[in-house]
Amino acid sequence: MDDPLHIVIVEENAAKARIFLDGLSDAGDFRTTIISEPTGLARQLAGLRPDVVLIAMDSPNRDMMEQVTLAATPAQRPVAMFVDKTDSEMMRAAINAGVSAYIVDGLRKDRIRPIIEAAIARFQNFSQLREELQATKLALAERKTLDRAKGILMKKRGISEEDAYALIRKAAMDEGKRVVDIAQSIVTAAEFLL
Repeated sequence: MDDPLHIVIVEENAAKARIFLDGLSDAGDFRTTIISEPTGLARQLAGLRPDVVLIAMDSPNRDMMEQVTLAATPAQRPVAMFVDKTDSEMMRAAINAGVSAYIVDGLRKDRIRPIIEAAIARFQNFSQLREELQATKLALAERKTLDRAKGILMKKRGISEEDAYALIRKAAMDEGKRVVDIAQSIVTAAEFLL
């Protein structure tokens, strides 16, 4: 059986923290921790290693957004922020900081679970996009290295692109390495010799 989600609630006001706890108790089995003093939030969250972070604040300020930026790095965990007043600049800052859900005047116990589910879904979606982007960048860099290696062989040996690729591929098979690793060796050797 999976462990219940560990949800950290960042809320200085005990009555508001109770709304979160009531909403979570009605929504299912969650392990919760309340942080009532947000100073050093990033350090506290690093120690707790939660699955989800819920942050409530009356009116976000720059100092708190810096803490959220440090604490809510997008690759680590979904974060939902509940604020009492709308502020377009702070909303953009929160989203840029990695907040998955920015909820204005919506702290009610019956909304906690759907908001958590939406924050998790959005977080997972962006995580997948980040992974795909990283894989694409890696593939592009590898392709660039392979093209440089083929260019070096074509110039040095006076052969066609197909023949240069065939040489690289054969060397990779003979040495039990990836084509891009052989290509990188060729590029490195050429740079060393220049």
